[in-house]
Parts: sequence; structure tokens; C-alpha cells
Amino acid sequence: MYENSFPNKRFKETLQFLTKVTPAPADILDLGVKNPFSEIMEKQGYRVTNTQGEDLDLDTSAVQNTSAEIVTAFEIFEHLLAPFNVLRDIKANKLVASVPLRLWFSPAYRSKTDPWDRHFHEFEDWQFDWLLEKAGWEIKQRHKWTNPVNKPGLRPLLRKFTPRYYAVYAEKK
Repeated sequence: MYENSFPNKRFKETLQFLTKVTPAPADILDLGVKNPFSEIMEKQGYRVTNTQGEDLDLDTSAVQNTSAEIVTAFEIFEHLLAPFNVLRDIKANKLVASVPLRLWFSPAYRSKTDPWDRHFHEFEDWQFDWLLEKAGWEIKQRHKWTNPVNKPGLRPLLRKFTPRYYAVYAEKK
């Protein structure tokens, strides 16, 4: 159903997980500004509202004031200094989130050109689980996948076998 429909494996895996755990139609507050994946969700029948680029470490009003059934956060929490605060303040009862996993053979991502595009956290799965549980969420489903790259070398070889992304579906306790 999703083969060759998306620019990369991450979008395909994320959409398959989302539609499995929270089928459309549904109202979603997607953390982060409108992006290509927001449009993919809309094409699948979700009604998507995005946050406006506010600093979610300092201003959690978007998640406190939403009437959306579901909050999604795809590769957002690793950019925050204090993801606990926004996770704790989410008003919706359902959360679908994904994070890049920490790779023992590669340093945390840091853009050389964009000072905002860097990872403050790269989680191990148990760390992200613990963060969610401490913020009041119960994880109902999990999914991990690899992100191979077509380059020669040891790191690209390891990426074929080592999960890079971790997605969870959680509900408020």
C-alpha cells in the first residue's frame, strides 16, 4: 500500500505505525511546523494542526489548549532541552511519537549550517520509555526500524542492522 509513495523509509514506517494505532479520521496536533509529513497525514484522512514554531521548552500552551484527540511528535523530542515539560502538559489522551535512537558507533546529530538543527538528546529505547512513563503516559505499542544508507564503510554496514528510529503509541494514565 505504501511502497514507493514516500521520499524515504522513515515516512513509510511512521505512517504505517500511525494508521495501525490510531486510524483516520482523527484530529491531530502535530508538534512542529507544517512539513511534508503533515501533508501525508492529511492525505490519509487526518485533520492536522501544527504548532507554530514556538519554543516548546518554554511555551507549552499549544499542547495545553488543543482539542485534538491525538498529539503526534515525529523527531521532535530530541531537539528539546526538557521534553518532560511538554509531555506532562499534553491535554490529549493519545500520543504517537518517534525519536532517533542513540547509536553507539555515531555521535549525536548536529547540523554544521543550522544552529537550531541539532539533537540535545538521542535516546535509548528504555530512556524514552522512562521519560514517557514519568510524564504520565502508558506505552501501548512500540516499533523500531533501521535506516540504512548506501555508502561504503563500517558505519553504513552497521546501520543496516541497528535500529535508528523508535516509535511509540501511548495513552494518558
